Amino acid sequence: MPFTGFTPTDFATFTIDGLEARMTAIRERIQPKFQIVGKLLCDEASMLAGNEMYLHIAKHARRKVNVPQDTWLAICDNKRGYKQHPHFQLGLFDDHVFVWFALIYEVPYKKMIAETYLRHIAKIRKIIPKNYVISLDHMKKSATSAGDFSEQQWKKTLEQFRDVQKVELLIGRHFASNDPILQDGSAFEREAQATIETLFPLYTLARAANPKQ
Repeated sequence: MPFTGFTPTDFATFTIDGLEARMTAIRERIQPKFQIVGKLLCDEASMLAGNEMYLHIAKHARRKVNVPQDTWLAICDNKRGYKQHPHFQLGLFDDHVFVWFALIYEVPYKKMIAETYLRHIAKIRKIIPKNYVISLDHMKKSATSAGDFSEQQWKKTLEQFRDVQKVELLIGRHFASNDPILQDGSAFEREAQATIETLFPLYTLARAANPKQ
């Protein structure tokens, strides 16, 4: 079955009241699409990495009361989980789709990754297109345009990522819910693949910083 894109109904999922009702909609509307597009992106990442990558789809299993404000898939080289590893994410809030390279606070060697990135600021600035965005918290919808980041701002951000335990680093793209590309499955797949390919050098640098590699 081909990926058909994301529709207004998918985004309306996040206006549904009640945990069980919203989770039912996520499972029925969004997760089947995640399976399709996630398999494609997993294959792309595996090819770039030269080793198998694994698809993880958020289950929101720990939620007992609060409804999820977003949902996502993640791709990494660990079969058991992704939160402690550099990974790629694709997901939805109520007003946009995001495609990220993600380093969240559970990564145990994020200080070493930050030091590696600090040594390669010039390279990173060349890698990241100006229309990409940067976030320091995966739970927030807002992000800062990479085009606004000077070398000094990159340095400050990476030092904050290194020194503050809860600070994360997510770099990628936002697609507004009304962007026509989201309803063109093939076109969006190509954009998502291109985003992962663009960001892959960051993944490679992060993996190389792992002291257990």
